[in-house]
Amino acid sequence: MSSELFDAIQYLEKEKGIDKDVLMEALEAALISAYKKNFHSATNVRVDLNEETGSMRVLSRKEIVEEVDDNNQQISLEQAKELNPNYVLGDVIEMEVTPRDFGRIAAQAAKQVVTQRVREAERGVIFNEYVDREEDIMNGIIQRVDPRFVYVNLGKVEAKLPEAEQMPTEEYHVHDRLKVFVTKVENTNKGPQIFVSRSHPGLLKRLFEMEVPEIYDGTVEIRSVAREAGDRSKVSVYAPNTDIDPVGSCVGQRGQRVQTIVDELKGEKLDIVEWSEDPVVYVSNALSPSKVVEVLVSEDDKATTVIVPDNQLSLAIGKRGQNARLAAKLTGWKIDIKSESDARAAGLISERKNDEVDGELLFNEDEDLFD
Repeated sequence: MSSELFDAIQYLEKEKGIDKDVLMEALEAALISAYKKNFHSATNVRVDLNEETGSMRVLSRKEIVEEVDDNNQQISLEQAKELNPNYVLGDVIEMEVTPRDFGRIAAQAAKQVVTQRVREAERGVIFNEYVDREEDIMNGIIQRVDPRFVYVNLGKVEAKLPEAEQMPTEEYHVHDRLKVFVTKVENTNKGPQIFVSRSHPGLLKRLFEMEVPEIYDGTVEIRSVAREAGDRSKVSVYAPNTDIDPVGSCVGQRGQRVQTIVDELKGEKLDIVEWSEDPVVYVSNALSPSKVVEVLVSEDDKATTVIVPDNQLSLAIGKRGQNARLAAKLTGWKIDIKSESDARAAGLISERKNDEVDGELLFNEDEDLFD
């Protein structure tokens, strides 16, 4: 066998990142299969490959026994001693059985098998490379679009962006660059399958980690994310060090940090609120930008009744209930919102409370920042 084959294997290891041992094992398996198929042999054989000389030998392996039951698998002790007097029962003897024209036949028969193994090895390399990127952001280029998926080229593999994971406010065009959140990496018979998202809350979290150094280094923590992709999201943040303003860190000077994220999400509104272990404070913050008069807490069923000024009721509830819905998802508390006059009529409060809510900011690329 020509040494060119071994040169090709070394090339594949260097260029494709495939372990040479994997390729050699695949080649040996293919050659054994070719020998048995083309020469109708049931003999137990192995293939000896010599990289230095570029040669190949087929060796028949037989066990030394007293009485031979299978000539393909066994040899008598008497016959073995004729070859080497040092053989004993139980030894395995190898004899070369390489056919004269085996090189040509083996090359043809092994080509398909080796190609398949190489493809599998390449898939394994790609899978191992991308499986560690689950729940991470990757940059890609849109390759094609159909009614079910947007196909995004991530470099060595094409990822699928399902319709359910697309942002309803976005349009996707071929050759557009896109940041995507990797939700799942699977190793299938067709190769690695990677699924990505533009609507997952994890995308928002990773974008904050990229834009806010304090979040990346752990000085500020993201405690929760509630998202309705393309429309509005709420993020709760916390700083263990009381000297650090977690909301201000995320906003950045003149709102530059959060504006970068808003631009990436095509104008999605962002509420950044300060997390608190006190449900009264946390729920009040989460209902930003609405002001809150009082929060009544029921620990048993993890529910709250939030009382807001009459003129703030619609703001607290939000369009189609969105603000209240996101606040409940963010905090993990049930939230029932009542106007101040209704709460007074129901006997929930006796007089107006003028509590101020700390740490509330709403951001919209079309609006100014406001408390």
